[in-house]
Amino acid sequence: MNKTVLIADDSRFLRNLIKNLLYEEGFQVFYEASDGTSAVSLYKEKSPDIVLLDLTMPTLNGIDALKKIIDYDPKANVIICSAMGQNRLIVEAINSGAKDFIVKPYFNELVPAVRKLFI
Repeated sequence: MNKTVLIADDSRFLRNLIKNLLYEEGFQVFYEASDGTSAVSLYKEKSPDIVLLDLTMPTLNGIDALKKIIDYDPKANVIICSAMGQNRLIVEAINSGAKDFIVKPYFNELVPAVRKLFI
């Protein structure tokens, strides 16, 4: 599967963990951002097939980054991955254009959510 993935999370450990999980599933090209501003810039520069966004990040939170990405590309495939799984955040993310919302630790749900975008 030659799909490109942008992983935006302020934790290098989690970015690496996600990258390893998806690499095992055949994803080969990864872009990484440690904050929301970088995630938006990288999206505009690289046009990845999938974006995995954390909610809590420096400079620009995940919801605001999601809105900027969707404003730029309404067809963007963005999945929010966050430890904060309150209903209002999930509803806001989906209403703002996210394709899915996965609550950390989401490792068993991540691959099926990503695959679902390409079926």
